[in-house]
Amino acid sequence: MIESIANFTPARGLRSGHVQSLLSSSAFRRRLVMRRSIELRANENAWVLDGGEGIRLQGFYSAQRDRQTNTPALGLAVLLHGWEGSVNSNYILANGARLYEAGFDVFRLNFRDHGDTHHLNPGLFHSCRLGEVINALADLQRRDGRPLLIAGFSLGGNFALRVALNASSAGLEVRQVVSICPVIDPARAMHAMEQGIKFYERYFDRKWSRSLETKRKSFPELYADSDWGRFKGIRARTHYLATQFAGFKDADSYFDGYSIAAGRLAALKTPATILTSADDPVVPVDDFNQIPANPNLEVLITRYGGHCGFLKNWKLESLAEDVILDRFEHASATNVGDRA
Repeated sequence: MIESIANFTPARGLRSGHVQSLLSSSAFRRRLVMRRSIELRANENAWVLDGGEGIRLQGFYSAQRDRQTNTPALGLAVLLHGWEGSVNSNYILANGARLYEAGFDVFRLNFRDHGDTHHLNPGLFHSCRLGEVINALADLQRRDGRPLLIAGFSLGGNFALRVALNASSAGLEVRQVVSICPVIDPARAMHAMEQGIKFYERYFDRKWSRSLETKRKSFPELYADSDWGRFKGIRARTHYLATQFAGFKDADSYFDGYSIAAGRLAALKTPATILTSADDPVVPVDDFNQIPANPNLEVLITRYGGHCGFLKNWKLESLAEDVILDRFEHASATNVGDRA
């Protein structure tokens, strides 16, 4: 059982949303995460999954070593990173290590053009490419044979919930979803970044710029003449790329394409938990107050936590890890009990 989530109070010095957000992805935490994830990474194997229509997505599968002694793993946990993250982001490795230590097999999926995968597909990544993620997870399930337990972070949390919304029609068996600080309304998340301190927009803009240049080098015949570098700010560049390469009429149409606001989660039939914080500087907490009531959806809002942080102490242990492990263990049990 987890201590009261509603009263989650980090150690002194960790009660700022900005501190939580920045420290979670810091080089300082990186050293701790790399030590914790040694076994996870030592037992990983790279897989290339079929995203349909010739699309290839890469992931890393870490199977329990005890499988060779016929001791079954508790289940197959799939982790989805956020925008411009990867399978080796701090939060992915930290949660992967925690789940692996607890007895789960772990699959960490890279979205198109994330990690070192820009060369795999000619087309650019965008957030409406849900179909290829569903197809890749269906390929994973065909090859592995078990239901999926999916945890996503930020944009990955948005993808996880959209996968769950479409799982039945896609023939995909998803037993549980946990979504950490998911983007609910992309237009409002963009506005929050623009109105907040400039660090976050500059951070994502810098990472996105590097990613686009890597894509250009991978496919110079397609992108050598693209002038996306002249656009300053994420909104302007989003409008350009959405209209020139993704077939949308403008940025707002693109944002609506992957929004899960406006009652969309009312149709959710897969058990899901959302964990977010009131002091998230990227995703407005008001978006979660508009989510329709649904017996399959649990929404947990803490006072502290920042964006995908939820660091409890100066060991940089995260409440998000506790919630994901708890919900996955419940879902994997033969008789699923009441949630904590």
